[in-house]
Amino acid sequence: MNQRVLHHDAASADDAVQRRAPLGGTVRLTTAQALVRYLAALRVATEDGSGTEPLFGGVFAIFGHGNVAGIGEALYQHRDELPTLRAHNEQAMAHSAIAYAKAHFRRRMMAVTTSIGPGATNLVTAAALAHVNRLPVLLLPGDVFVSRAPDPVLQQVEDFHDGGISANDAFKPVSRYFDRIVHPAQLLNALPRAVRVLTDAALCGPVTLALPQDVQAQAWDFPADFFAPRVVTFHSPAPRSEDIEAALTRLRHARRPLIVAGGGVLYGHATDALHRFAGAHGIPVAETQAGKGSLAWNDPLNVGALGVTGSPAANALAHDADCVLAIGTRLQDFTTGSNTLFTQADVIGINANAFDGLKHRALAVEADARLALDALAAHLQGWHADRTWTARAHKLAAGWRDTVSTLTHAPQRDTVLPYEGDVIGAVQRSSARSAVDDIVVCAAGTLPAELHKLWRAGKPGAYHVEYGYSCMGYEIAGGLGVKLARPEREVIVMLGDGSYLMMNSEIATSVMLGAKLIVVVLDNRGYGCINRLQQACGGAPFNNLLDDCMQGPLGAPSIDFAAHARSLGAHAEHVANVAELESALQRARAAERTYVISIDTDPARTTDDGGWWWEVAVPEVSPREPVRAARAKYDAQLAARAEAAGSADSAGPTDHE
Repeated sequence: MNQRVLHHDAASADDAVQRRAPLGGTVRLTTAQALVRYLAALRVATEDGSGTEPLFGGVFAIFGHGNVAGIGEALYQHRDELPTLRAHNEQAMAHSAIAYAKAHFRRRMMAVTTSIGPGATNLVTAAALAHVNRLPVLLLPGDVFVSRAPDPVLQQVEDFHDGGISANDAFKPVSRYFDRIVHPAQLLNALPRAVRVLTDAALCGPVTLALPQDVQAQAWDFPADFFAPRVVTFHSPAPRSEDIEAALTRLRHARRPLIVAGGGVLYGHATDALHRFAGAHGIPVAETQAGKGSLAWNDPLNVGALGVTGSPAANALAHDADCVLAIGTRLQDFTTGSNTLFTQADVIGINANAFDGLKHRALAVEADARLALDALAAHLQGWHADRTWTARAHKLAAGWRDTVSTLTHAPQRDTVLPYEGDVIGAVQRSSARSAVDDIVVCAAGTLPAELHKLWRAGKPGAYHVEYGYSCMGYEIAGGLGVKLARPEREVIVMLGDGSYLMMNSEIATSVMLGAKLIVVVLDNRGYGCINRLQQACGGAPFNNLLDDCMQGPLGAPSIDFAAHARSLGAHAEHVANVAELESALQRARAAERTYVISIDTDPARTTDDGGWWWEVAVPEVSPREPVRAARAKYDAQLAARAEAAGSADSAGPTDHE
C-alpha cells in the first residue's frame, strides 16, 4: 500500500501547518481554504499514547461543479497534510469513510466532498447508515449559489414553495448536525460544533456542512489562531453516583444476570474492563452485531451472538435471565427478538446516549462503558452471580464452540452446493492466525446472520459487519475504508452476488490506492435471504432469485464475477467447491493486490442452530392458503408477546426497587 496516502509523518505535518499559521493577527482565506486548513490542523493522540496524528485521515472527493473550483483548490494546497483520495461512487466513498472511522473505534475519521445535485444526494444513504450506527463522518456537499444570480443552476432542485430549500436539505433528518455555510465567518462557530459532534460519544454521527459554491470561493480575514494545531479531546460522560447506586441495587439482587455487549464496548475501549467484570462476577456475555469481538470467541463466558441471528447458548440464557446489563447497545429488534427475548428481566442500560440507554424500559446509566463498568466493579467486591448459572453458561458456551467447529468443518459433497457456513470455515482455515489478525467485512443478506453465529473474532475489530442499516453495497467500499485504517491486517470482504452487483466500483479504487482486499463473492443467483423470508411469510418465490424474475427472450444473465473483477484491475478467479476455495485463498493471501474469488452457493440452506422470532408483518387477508397459515403463526406470536409483556407489567416493581 502506498504509505504516503494516509500515513504521512506526523511531525512534518505539524511543521507544515505551523508554517502556514502565523501567530496573532488575521489571514485572508476563502471559505474552502479555511475549512480545509482547520481540518488539517486537528490532531489526536495515537493509540499507544506515544504522540499525535491527524484526526482526519484524509478526504474522499469526487469533483464536479460545486466543489472542484472551491474546495478542490483548497485540498490541492493542503494535499500533504490532508490527503485527497479519488473514488468512483459518492455513496461508496462515504461508506469507505464511515468504515475507516469504525475500524479506528471512532478515534479517527474522514471527510467526504461532492458536487451539487446527484453527487450530493448520493451521500444521503451513507449518511443514514452512519446515523443509525452512531459513526462519525464529515459530509461536505456542494450547494447552489447563495447569491441566486445563476438561478436555477445546473442540477439545482427547486422547491415550488420555499426558495431557500436545496437538495441538501435531504440531509437534515439523517445528520446529527447540519449547517449551510452562507458566509465565511460562519465557520468560526460551525467547525467547532461539527468536531464536537463527531468526537462526542453521546452525539456521534454524521455531520453535514452544505457549501454553496459562491461562498466556497468567498474570502474573509480569519483569526490566525483559529488554525493553530490542537489535540482533540473525546467526550464521554462519567456515570452519576445515583445511577450507579440504582444499578448496584438491581445487580446485587440478581441471581441470573446476563451482559449484552454492544458497539459501545468497542468504541469506549472497554473490552478489558468487560473481561475483568464478567470474570470477577461470573456473568455470561452475549454479543450484538456491533459488539462482536468485545470478548475473544474462546473466552469461557462468551456465549456468542444474541437475538434473531443468535446462538442457542446466548438466547437460552437471555430467555432465563433475571437481569440484563445492556452495555453500549441500542437494542434493535434483531437483538431483542422484536422485544420478546428477555421481557422477564430487569434491564440496566449503560450507554453514553440516554436515548439508547432508556430502551426496553431500562434503568438508564448515561455513561461511557468503561467508566461505568469500573464504577460498578468498585462496589461489587464479593458479589457473584448464582454459581449454577455461571456453570450453566460455561457449559452452553463450550457446547456452542464445539457446534461451530462442527458446522464450519462439515465434509463436502461434490453433488451439493456449499452454504455460507462452509465458506466461513474455509476462510478461517486459510490462515493459521486468521482468528486473531483477519478482519471480516460484511453488511447484508444471509451472511451477517451466519457470520454473527460462526465467525471467530479473536480480538476487538476482527469483526466488521454493518447491520444497523444492513445496507447492501457497503461491503467492498467498507472493506476499502477498513484497509486504509488497518493496512497491516488482512481484510476479507464477504458478500453475496446481489450486494456485489449493487456496488463494486471501489475494487478499482482499492487497486489504485494499493489497498489490497480479499473479496469472496457467494453467488446464489439472486437475493437468497429475502427469497427465504418471502416464503416464510407465505409468499410464492417471486422477483428475488433470478430464475423467478421477469425475463426477456435471452433469459437471466450468467454473470462471470471473476471476469468483471479482472476488468477493474483485480486478480480474480471462480472456484467450483470449498477445496478449490481454500487453495484460492492461499493465492489471494500471497497476492500484492485485491483478489476476488467467486463460488456458487445454495440459496436455501442456512444454519439451523440458534435464531429467534423476528416480527415481519404478514397480510391479514390473502387468497393464498400459505399466506393465511403464515398469518395464523404471526398472530400467535403477537399474542405470546402481549401475554409476556402483560405478565411483566403485572409483576410490578421487584422487591429491590
